[in-house]
Amino acid sequence: MKPDMTATPRLAPGVRLNDKSQQPRTLLMPERALRLNGPSLEIVQLCDGKHTVLQIAEKLHALYAKAEPQRITDDLLGYLELLHKERAVDF
Repeated sequence: MKPDMTATPRLAPGVRLNDKSQQPRTLLMPERALRLNGPSLEIVQLCDGKHTVLQIAEKLHALYAKAEPQRITDDLLGYLELLHKERAVDF
């Protein structure tokens, strides 16, 4: 399920990001872990229940100004959908 642009994604219960001092940054989920870097790390850090999908997209557009905005938004929606299927993120 792709999120609505007004949705506020947050990490699901039992899911957390490892400590900043630990490298590589990892999303810790029950019985599994996902290494994060670049945009995936930035997205997960913004899944705090305070930022809407639109706000996350705008932050990514600013960070990756040379990339096509629609592609960034499409990639963001696809990544959030994947995290939701993995039960790592709730909307």
